[in-house]
Amino acid sequence: MTEEAATAALFKVYEIVACGIDLKGNYKRLRQEAKKLKAIRDAIETEISKDRITPATREWIAKVKMIESEVKELKTKYKNEMGHPWRLVRIWAYARLSTDMAEKYNQVHSLWEEGNLKREELDAELPEPVRKRHAPRIEENSALHMAVQEILSFLEDEQIQRIGVWGTVGTGKTTIMQNLNNHEQIAKMFDIVIWVTVSKEWSIEKLQDAIMRRLKLDMERFADIEENARRISEELKEKKYLVLLDEVQENIDLNAVMGIPNNQDSKVVLASRNRCVCYEMEADELINVKRLSPADAWNMFQEKVGHPISSPLIKPIAEQVVKECDGLPLLIDRIGRTFRKKGKDVSLWRDGLNRLRRWESVKTEGMDEVLDFLKFCYEELDGNKKDCFLYGALYPEECEIYIDYLLECWNSEGLIHDADELVDNTNVFRDARDKGHAILDALIDVSLLERSDKKKCVKMNKVLRKMALKISSQSNGSKFLVKPCEGLQDFPDRKEWEDASRISLMGNQLCTLPEFLHCHNLSTLLLQMNNGLIAIPEFFFESMCSLRVLDLHGTGIESLPSSISYLICLRGLYLNSCPHLIQLPPNMRALEQLEVLDIRGTKLNLLQIGSLIWLKCLRISLSSFFRGIRTQRQLGSISAFVSLEEFCVDDDLSEQCWDEFLMIVMEEVVTLKKLTSLRFCFPTVDFLKLFVQRSPVWKKNSCFTFQFCVGYQGNSYSQILESSDYPSYNCLKLVNGEGMHPVIAEVLRMTHAFKLINHKGVSTLSDFGVNNMKNMLVCSVEGCNEIRTMVCGDRMASSVLENLEVLHINSVLKLRSIWQGSIPNGSLAQLTTLTLTKCPELKKIFSNGMIQQLPELQHLRVEECNRIEEIIMESENLELEVNALPRLKTLVLIDLPRLRSIWIDDSLEWPSLQRIQIATCHMLKRLPFSNTNALKLRFIEGQQSWWEALVWEDDAIKQNLHSICILS
Repeated sequence: MTEEAATAALFKVYEIVACGIDLKGNYKRLRQEAKKLKAIRDAIETEISKDRITPATREWIAKVKMIESEVKELKTKYKNEMGHPWRLVRIWAYARLSTDMAEKYNQVHSLWEEGNLKREELDAELPEPVRKRHAPRIEENSALHMAVQEILSFLEDEQIQRIGVWGTVGTGKTTIMQNLNNHEQIAKMFDIVIWVTVSKEWSIEKLQDAIMRRLKLDMERFADIEENARRISEELKEKKYLVLLDEVQENIDLNAVMGIPNNQDSKVVLASRNRCVCYEMEADELINVKRLSPADAWNMFQEKVGHPISSPLIKPIAEQVVKECDGLPLLIDRIGRTFRKKGKDVSLWRDGLNRLRRWESVKTEGMDEVLDFLKFCYEELDGNKKDCFLYGALYPEECEIYIDYLLECWNSEGLIHDADELVDNTNVFRDARDKGHAILDALIDVSLLERSDKKKCVKMNKVLRKMALKISSQSNGSKFLVKPCEGLQDFPDRKEWEDASRISLMGNQLCTLPEFLHCHNLSTLLLQMNNGLIAIPEFFFESMCSLRVLDLHGTGIESLPSSISYLICLRGLYLNSCPHLIQLPPNMRALEQLEVLDIRGTKLNLLQIGSLIWLKCLRISLSSFFRGIRTQRQLGSISAFVSLEEFCVDDDLSEQCWDEFLMIVMEEVVTLKKLTSLRFCFPTVDFLKLFVQRSPVWKKNSCFTFQFCVGYQGNSYSQILESSDYPSYNCLKLVNGEGMHPVIAEVLRMTHAFKLINHKGVSTLSDFGVNNMKNMLVCSVEGCNEIRTMVCGDRMASSVLENLEVLHINSVLKLRSIWQGSIPNGSLAQLTTLTLTKCPELKKIFSNGMIQQLPELQHLRVEECNRIEEIIMESENLELEVNALPRLKTLVLIDLPRLRSIWIDDSLEWPSLQRIQIATCHMLKRLPFSNTNALKLRFIEGQQSWWEALVWEDDAIKQNLHSICILS
């Protein structure tokens, strides 16, 4: 061996020995570095799904796993070496192991550095948790802001998985969704928010593509739907995510799209113009986005237009412009941008307003864009729904249209065909009405019609009405002449009405009509509420052989001309509230197609319509039976109307001397075999008994509906229960009665809405028999000063009033409690609304733990109950659970001079409470709220003086609640 080689060998030995001296140090460093490498490898595998990892990263992971195995071997050798009995003399092996560890450390460190770079690169490729969207600003406490807050509260509820936001085009659903996406609370609540706008031509593949792009997943060209769903699901596994679906137009199977796992932490919010879509997608909660209030609409328009609107010359015009937009945020936005360009030029503003009012015939910037959105909703309607929608434009702006009347007009026009095609002709009229309700519901679902505050009515949005008129003006077969409530004193020119298929001139000041109208295509003529119209020319109807609906109600006419006999297609005739109408022409028998006749509030008698025996729906006043009649033989015969399905008799008599004649009327009514609906006022229980015992439809027709009133009120028969608010309910109203009659029990068993007024001889509602009230949904008790408690639960084993939804109690002067005694499980389980007014002796609202039986109570109102000291009495509700009243949304307390407490402290959660209103409750000094309960509370309405007198445990609570106060 040369000297140089020997020196090198000695140096190598020295190096090995030197390294061996630090074996423990090398082992420690290697372990720490291996631990760091494993951590970064785990992070990459955990945070980055395997579908996202590139081949290079997979190769790196493979190297890491291999070197982890090698490190493990070195660890084993180290333990063996350190445990060897001759380790102190095994210098060479000791040194070699230490050198291997040092080299492995370098390899591990190199892989760690490479992994660190890869993680930074991969982290950059991860989707950001929230991708902010451009969102119009919404005013604090506006309707849109309230909707966002309501959704946020639903998202906090573990029991709610899916939320549906629905409403007509332009109401601001997208604005709500955008502001929700950007809300700071959303970023705290979810790991990732996925926004998808669903196009009209959507498909599962397109939705998957959008979601995978949002998640920054590599999209394999030939991957199938199931594989993509698996990859999406894998990416979202163990993440808390929110899916926002905008413009959803039909049901989407999200499990097929993204393989949604059963993850309670993850939510879906979808926006659709169609309520049915929300149901089909199993939304747990629905939010109906309605038009903006006038104040919100004005604020939004101000923001869009800016400074010019402050001019005293511009502001009055601007207010009219906002009115034309009818509370649609989309329209306000577009029109606001257009009018912003007009600056302070008053003439340009006036011209813009005029064009806006005439936009159905004049192209208007902004409005035409909205029209395209709205027309899309219309074009998607199938069958006769388009014509049914257009028919609503015949009525004035914001007019409340009675549902029953609208459905009758549709049917008379032949827009409800399926009923005519039925083989069984037994109840064709009722079946047509049912079909009409289905069409109406479909139009409401897509927000082309909306229910008014009165449940018996619907309304058409002003902008939608203008669209409908524009569509009709462009149609060849159904042109409209529509000028309701415009102050017209003269009938329009010939050129306006000759081609019209439907004419609406209601609510004007017409005093005369043309001698003759050439209207061979006319199917509907609406002239109601022209009070000055006292005569119709003799030949007026001669050319209207196609007329199907004629409405003259509320006019001053005294008679109808003989030319009415030409109306051989007429199916609906409305003459009600014509107080001067005293005669009909003798040739009324020619109206062989007539189905609906309303003569309430006229001076006509039954004999004058006796030839129309094929009528299916007749509405008449009691006085029509007796007007000019002094003998029984002159009454006329109801039994002759053998086809009658719906019979409504309104009471307009002010004396009780007609009872003997009424008995004859009842004996006629009980012979009607096709009745499906009866509205009648019975002077005594005996009259009701006669009907129940002898009518063939009472027990045999399971679909028979009724609205009955029994008893006198003052000097006249009582009016029917205001059940027109519950049009599909069976309704019973008892007035000034006494005790309990067996026939009342029988009728109660079929009753949905029950009203009891000034009844004597009962001390509790349960005296009527709790088993007789199982189908009761609405109950109202007024007067009845012998009632001390609503329900006496003693000796009751089964649930009581288990289906009751609404309970109103008013002016029951001796009432002390709502419930006395034990409360069987399931009692009042469906109650949503409780109203207590003017009950001066009432002390207990929720007694004997009754509060635990009210899981669905949403609205509580207590007013003018002088002895109420506690809303929830501590002595009556021991060991009250913290989630009591879980669904309560509104609490209204008015004029309660002794009220000291809602609840003793802040221990209750109030999980659904959104609004409270308190007025004239001066002894109420504390509120049962803190910064950790009532998290959905958005509004506190009250008086400034009351608020300032409140006592607080913590100023932070006061400061927090003050931000949601509306004080006067």
